[in-house]
Amino acid sequence: MADKIRAGVIGNGFIGPAHIEAVRRLEFVEVVAVAQSTQEKADLKAEELGVPLAYGDYRELLRNPDIDVVHNCTPNHLHVQINREIIESGKHVLSEKPLAMSSSESRELLALARKYGVVHGVNFNYRQFPMMRQLAEMVKQNEFGKINLIHGSYLQDWMLYDTDYNWRLEDESGGRSRAVADIGSHWCDTVQYVTGKKITQVFADLWTVFPIRKKPLSQTETFSATNETVAEQYEEIPIHTEDYASVLIRFDDGSRGVFTVSQVSAGRKNALSFELNGTRKSAYWKQEEPAKLWIGHRDRSNELLMADPALFLKKARPSIHHPGGHTEGWPDSVKNMMMQYYHFIRDGKDPLKDTPSFATFADGHVSMCIMEAILKSHEQQRWVTVEE
Repeated sequence: MADKIRAGVIGNGFIGPAHIEAVRRLEFVEVVAVAQSTQEKADLKAEELGVPLAYGDYRELLRNPDIDVVHNCTPNHLHVQINREIIESGKHVLSEKPLAMSSSESRELLALARKYGVVHGVNFNYRQFPMMRQLAEMVKQNEFGKINLIHGSYLQDWMLYDTDYNWRLEDESGGRSRAVADIGSHWCDTVQYVTGKKITQVFADLWTVFPIRKKPLSQTETFSATNETVAEQYEEIPIHTEDYASVLIRFDDGSRGVFTVSQVSAGRKNALSFELNGTRKSAYWKQEEPAKLWIGHRDRSNELLMADPALFLKKARPSIHHPGGHTEGWPDSVKNMMMQYYHFIRDGKDPLKDTPSFATFADGHVSMCIMEAILKSHEQQRWVTVEE
């Protein structure tokens, strides 16, 4: 491998440039190529982002022997095939979620990545917030006692109007689930990481608030459409994926929980939050105020822990990079994800033997299994066991 690890990025909508920005904050990694669906689009994106190589066919990027790592930032339905080809090219792979469109596909990808011995990651970046690292260590040190209840939500409003439209609404592109797969997966991954528990059973209620949506005939960018910029011409499209879901959950140790996800909650932009209730104390965190952790007590005043390396437990300190009061946000969580992933590669660690500090294809597979159990539960209106 060269002095610098060389990366290529396939797909550059909203999330691709976020990957590139985060990777560039690591001095030992260089983004050398992007790939788009056409050469014209690739050239424009490469010029815009200052990347030297542009490919109109991602397979050409995979044939470049100088590229060590490939980021898959394409729409959901392309993840399986492209992830498979990245692995078979012998390059390390970092995929956006969902890892696949079904648990059978994610199981296949996990087995393939292990067979080829490549470093595999899924961008579940919320677990990489400094406060999540701190909270996970507090749980490990039994500060909260036995955690009995876990509850929270992930709320957004970018699908609030029936004129809001995006490729994620289309079954063939986004998959069978939307709100659960898109944002519920982040909630589940973060909570399981922090507590060390596994979600084993679910009882779900899903709702498509707008069974018909109005698709503008002119193209709009993700997260950009508002009710004030509705195209005058549109077509009506039937919608089969959920705008909202509430899910009762049971964990492997018998503890209980519930979470709600919504993409039609006015005023909520990216509101992931959760609360842990233990036998000693509680904790509450919300992503839109990531530097704060509320700690609740019964017999004394509650506390508010602020993100500060001087206040963090020893094992959590490497995740925070600025002095207290210098809030680290969503881009920093992505940077932490990339830092953990690329340090694993740079240090020559073995993905079959060494335990990574980032989400892997195994975590991506678990996420797919939970999502399928949620869909099955809603369809059958009963408790469903998560099968891995």
